[in-house]
Amino acid sequence: MRDEYDFSKAKRGAVTPSPGKTRITIMLDDDVIEHFRVQAEAEGVGYQTAINALLRGAMTTASTASITKREPKALTVATLRRVLREELQLG
Repeated sequence: MRDEYDFSKAKRGAVTPSPGKTRITIMLDDDVIEHFRVQAEAEGVGYQTAINALLRGAMTTASTASITKREPKALTVATLRRVLREELQLG
């Protein structure tokens, strides 16, 4: 370890932005977060990545259902809760 470090060119915050991603704050139940942390650790990915994949799957499923039924179906809080509960029971 060095005795001194040069921080003259240092920047605060994220060094590289993530294109196509938006930072948000979301409140989830502790048991939901714990489930995804355990699942993500077993799969070798981050828990936020696991949650994002689940939401993308729900979004895709909702889009497919809309196309076949010929009516738009929005991803609502109730739908999201139902999908999360289903996935937690299966996992």
